[in-house]
Amino acid sequence: MGSQLLSTVERREVLPVSYIRPESDRPRLAEVTTDSNIPLIDLASPDKQRVIAEIGLACRTYGFFQVINHGIEGELLEKMMAVGLQFFRLPPEEKEKLYSDEPSKKIRLSTSFNVRKETVHNWRDYLRLHCHPLEEFLPEWPSNPESFKEIASEYCREVRRLGLRLLGMISLSLGLEEDYIEKALGEQEQHMAVNYYPQCPEPELTYGLPKHTDPNALTVLLQDPSVAGLQVLKDGGRWIAVNPRPNAFVINLGDQLQALSNGAYKSVWHRAVVNAAQERMSVASFLCPCNSAVISPAAGLVRDGDAPVYRSYTYDEYYNKFWSRNLDQEHCLEFFRYAPQLQ
Repeated sequence: MGSQLLSTVERREVLPVSYIRPESDRPRLAEVTTDSNIPLIDLASPDKQRVIAEIGLACRTYGFFQVINHGIEGELLEKMMAVGLQFFRLPPEEKEKLYSDEPSKKIRLSTSFNVRKETVHNWRDYLRLHCHPLEEFLPEWPSNPESFKEIASEYCREVRRLGLRLLGMISLSLGLEEDYIEKALGEQEQHMAVNYYPQCPEPELTYGLPKHTDPNALTVLLQDPSVAGLQVLKDGGRWIAVNPRPNAFVINLGDQLQALSNGAYKSVWHRAVVNAAQERMSVASFLCPCNSAVISPAAGLVRDGDAPVYRSYTYDEYYNKFWSRNLDQEHCLEFFRYAPQLQ
């Protein structure tokens, strides 16, 4: 089955038919614009109230932001990207050991998104790793490259610390207690996707990942510093490119923060496009509620007499629904919208 991996095949001259999107669902790269106002937040600023206000504004208007001076050494970011690329360049027989198309498997190498259900594939291979608690999952992580476990585990610890810090600031920006969101999500799971997007012969015809929102709470994304690929959807249906910044992270709000904020903050639609000239890497780290966590809008954000936007549900219920669909179908939160007439 590992033969399905794009990273095991020599560069192709023509895009295989199974990756070609219908005419109505192509990236239209010439129409993508840039936005000089993408929120960029300096976490080392001494004005903490201003930082919290900037985060709140970004969450309301964009659904994502970039952070700099976040406390994670640039050298570690470089090592994480380098060892990820080394992994995807391993011989096919090495990668075959980790291949699986079973979405529930906690440590696996796969391709596209959900090859069991989708009708058109995505131009991506990825290594999916559960990361918390580390001591539980680390023994099953790849041992090749030799330095992978050491580098990736340090990276995961640092990213988790940053993610929990950001959740505290997002709580404060909503007018909630600093630890409200962290408590509401329970003992948060953490997992990571090391994404590899090979050179693509016809990038106008396919995606690395089509538009989607993230089902988790918060995503901390490390972009390839030299190759752009992330695009987000702005109001009005306009796609904007999020070009990489040195030593910066892109912070995406996931569906659970949209629900907890009662719809005030947005889980951003985003996609990954591919490149004809260069391969591209990214490392996405996800902070997720524990499966039994009951997600519902914070009581303080529901006006007196108003019904909440979303009903209560467990994260396990949500995650199972998310994986039962194609990635680019309607927003999964729509299935959890509060409908009084159905109660």
